[in-house]
Amino acid sequence: MKQIVQNYQSGELRVEDVPAPICRAGGVLVRTAYSLVSVGTERMKVTQARMNLLAKARARPDKVRQVLQNVRHNGLFETVRKVRERLDTLTPLGYSLAGVVEQVGAGVDEFRVGDRVACAGEGIACHAEFVSVPRNLCVTVPDGVDLRDAAFATVGAIAMNGVRQAGVSLGDTVIVLGLGLVGLIGVQLLKAAGCRVIGIDLDSEKLRLAKACGADLALSRSDEALEQTVLGATGGVGADASYIAASAASSDPMELSGRIVRDRGRVVIVGMVKLAADWQVYYHKELSVVMSRSYGPGRYDSTYELKGVDYPIGYVRWTQRRNLEEFVRLVGAGAVQPSRLSPQAFPLEQAPEVYQRVHDAPGQHSAGILFSYPPDASIARTVKVAANASRKQSLRVNRTVRVALIGAGNFSTGTLIPALKATGVAELHSVCSAGGLSARSVAGRHGFDEASSDFAAVLADDMVDAVIIATRHDTHARFASDALRAGKHVFVEKPLAMDIDQLSQIDAARRESNRVVMPGFNRRFSKLSRELRNAFATRTEPIEIICRVNAGALAAESWYNDDDQAGWRIVSEGCHFIDLMRVICGQPVLRVSATLTGGTARGGQKDNCVATLDFADGSVGVLIYVGNGDAAFDKERIEVFGQGRAAVIDNWKHAEIWTGGKRRRIAPDSSAKGHHNEIAAFIDAARGGADSPLPWDEAVNTTLTTFAILESIGSGGAVEVAADVDSARERPRWGAAAFEANETEA
Repeated sequence: MKQIVQNYQSGELRVEDVPAPICRAGGVLVRTAYSLVSVGTERMKVTQARMNLLAKARARPDKVRQVLQNVRHNGLFETVRKVRERLDTLTPLGYSLAGVVEQVGAGVDEFRVGDRVACAGEGIACHAEFVSVPRNLCVTVPDGVDLRDAAFATVGAIAMNGVRQAGVSLGDTVIVLGLGLVGLIGVQLLKAAGCRVIGIDLDSEKLRLAKACGADLALSRSDEALEQTVLGATGGVGADASYIAASAASSDPMELSGRIVRDRGRVVIVGMVKLAADWQVYYHKELSVVMSRSYGPGRYDSTYELKGVDYPIGYVRWTQRRNLEEFVRLVGAGAVQPSRLSPQAFPLEQAPEVYQRVHDAPGQHSAGILFSYPPDASIARTVKVAANASRKQSLRVNRTVRVALIGAGNFSTGTLIPALKATGVAELHSVCSAGGLSARSVAGRHGFDEASSDFAAVLADDMVDAVIIATRHDTHARFASDALRAGKHVFVEKPLAMDIDQLSQIDAARRESNRVVMPGFNRRFSKLSRELRNAFATRTEPIEIICRVNAGALAAESWYNDDDQAGWRIVSEGCHFIDLMRVICGQPVLRVSATLTGGTARGGQKDNCVATLDFADGSVGVLIYVGNGDAAFDKERIEVFGQGRAAVIDNWKHAEIWTGGKRRRIAPDSSAKGHHNEIAAFIDAARGGADSPLPWDEAVNTTLTTFAILESIGSGGAVEVAADVDSARERPRWGAAAFEANETEA
């Protein structure tokens, strides 16, 4: 399919062939008829992408802070490489469109194939021939409403949420400051609500459009008599509310609003303006200042937007979906008419020229631009990509392993792909992502033969020898099992499984397939880990291991906070350190005792856990995993003691081994945490038909230990680690009950 994309590093904007997205459960696949260019928002994105690196840094100081923190943890070279990788990506544009339902996902009963719909969502309702949209970001378009008008629904909902935040009623006089797309639709909505509307802008064409949209007065901001005119029109008391829809770096909209709004009036901010004004004015009038956040309650809540969990109408009357529905209803009733804005429609292929004009002539295209799409576009979920032919030929001579990468996120591009390339014998055949665009972006940058959004098609491809799975945790077991049964060797990032049912699924597929399956427990492959293991290999008595992980708090928007997708962090990430201790000890874990500590990370995350592991030879390991420490402090430290020796790994920067009063200091190799060594070992096994370099019984013991930690927290006592997958199936299922028990006891 065709999609408008922009390279964030170079600023280049083009129409690209991209795999069509899959239709996810809980949503619909929509064939786009028209998509709306939100000129102000999209021009800002396009302009920012064309900035040099310094200007980009100034525009996003939050990202600069993240980069500096990454430098402290991972070093300058590694950080620069990852930043360049993230910048050199294809990003989507657009967030408002209308079209026709092409496919309906599982669990969706309010839509049918052929329904006309309006869709919303940044990165979802983008400028593309096909989009996959969750149910709460999609509404039915009434009969008689032109899809060109319905394409305005998202911007209309933004304007409507601002009207609701303004708290206006019949007869109120409202100033609309800034007559761009949102402001002009806001004028129509306020008139539909029975208000008198005064539009203000610098552009005479926008003032003309405001009058066409029903504004009672349209005044130029440059008019010296502006304030007196407003006072005269309101009987000398001022407007009841100011609806700021402008985008301005200055504080002028706030200053002006303070002067022309009545005593105890309201200022609602819908646009992006500097929040500064005369304190005396706002104080003595006791003005209310209200922010309007996008298109209503539910915005930025992934449970609402992506999972389709609605808010009860008795508690939240106007959600973003209900605002979308009301907007298209008002269009159908003729109360709001986007056609009054005289929008221009262009074929999708002309997008680069259109955006160039928007960039070159800011403020002159605010009345709306639409892209139109062909009604007969085909749903192609695999796209061929030009590859480096000479490199491919060299690889084939060297008996390569043709690899399919499932998941095209930051970890794949920043860690796994460089590790695959470093092997010299891994041929990058295909990359797959559900949305399609990230796969296309990665394929173009890294020389894959093809990009896809269809996992089943990848597995059916006889050219694929091995599959690398780096998707979200809840998909690992299903994807790994399907790949094994398709006859592929499988590397699956941690965790191997989120519960015993998933582990059983992989175990059964492994037995049937006789293929290599290896979880991504990379730290055991680090040079530093091997040195510690070897230092204690000849011991004749138990050892003690302390593994401290300052994991840090998760960002509120992180998908790691979603238990359904990520699981608990001890299962999803703590497995790394359990496997590491197991390797250093050389023995399986037999018993665990664990507790959640009282502290919580920001956001209330219950990630602070201390677990004691009893190994088969009497050795003891202690895992201290916390999310409430200072993120600037080193993340990982491993200490080992026994038989007159001591050793430490200091955040993977170096290791020290003490024997007989003498210290030996060890520097890491180029694969400090073991990622490159790990991938090289997997590719060698897949290439030569050898056993997995990470024995299956060890992977199972580590995974079952994470489950036993949950069980121990839930039961409040020590728990035996199940001997194998079959016996583990007979054990209690604790999961969330572990946290409930901990909270009750506290």
